[in-house]
Amino acid sequence: MATGETAKAKREMTFLLAEPERRMLRAMAARVPGWLNPNHFTALGVLGAVGCGAGYALSGRDPDWLWFASMMLVVNWFGDSLDGTLARVRKAERPRYGYYIDHVVDAFTTAVIGIGLGLSPYVRLDLALVLMLVYLTLSINVYLESAVFGVFKIAYARIGPTEARIVLILANVALWLSSTLLPGLGNEVRFVANAAVALMALAMFAVLVIRFGKNLHKLSKEEPRKRWRDRQQRAEQAARQAHVPEPRSGPGTGTPGEGTGGG
Repeated sequence: MATGETAKAKREMTFLLAEPERRMLRAMAARVPGWLNPNHFTALGVLGAVGCGAGYALSGRDPDWLWFASMMLVVNWFGDSLDGTLARVRKAERPRYGYYIDHVVDAFTTAVIGIGLGLSPYVRLDLALVLMLVYLTLSINVYLESAVFGVFKIAYARIGPTEARIVLILANVALWLSSTLLPGLGNEVRFVANAAVALMALAMFAVLVIRFGKNLHKLSKEEPRKRWRDRQQRAEQAARQAHVPEPRSGPGTGTPGEGTGGG
């Protein structure tokens, strides 16, 4: 599939909150002042991701920074979701430009949030990096599917980026409550948080493997594997045909229009 066609791949939003989110975003986009453009909201989304990562990293000093991290996740959702919606509402889409910048920004924001989570006192850095790696691999798979199948489907098991942010916010609330109401159980809280991150990473990896298998099965039907023996036989047949000697002229033969006798 050509690059331009990949950028214009059909969008399939099948995650749980897709429809109400779409209606809300279109209503908000219709009320955005004209001097604001999609790039402003892309930058706002990046700012939200950086703020979220910083909030996680600073939560070791004070658990109240978890509320800041949650607020910045909302800012990230607002900017990341509204930039493309605003372009579509205003009929100002730039498919290739938007496709490129959106996915580069998504990779950066995922890395910033994942590293910030690992720098918090609740989750080990190595587990946070594994979770980040699996999430990025899921994202890469979506981009490859859009190129191979012409469909941009960002949900896995009805869970998309919006639901992932909600899960993070709920986890932040649980961490803040446990840190403030049960300050003597710090080790237990960290154990539960790390176990939850590990289980989440395993679940995401399992979903990736299942989706990968389904994609390979579909592609193998569309493009059946050619047997090596069949290819070898066709190659040998072509070689024999290429080496068949041309008929040579013998005595008493000649080209049309030429005599055979001497003068």
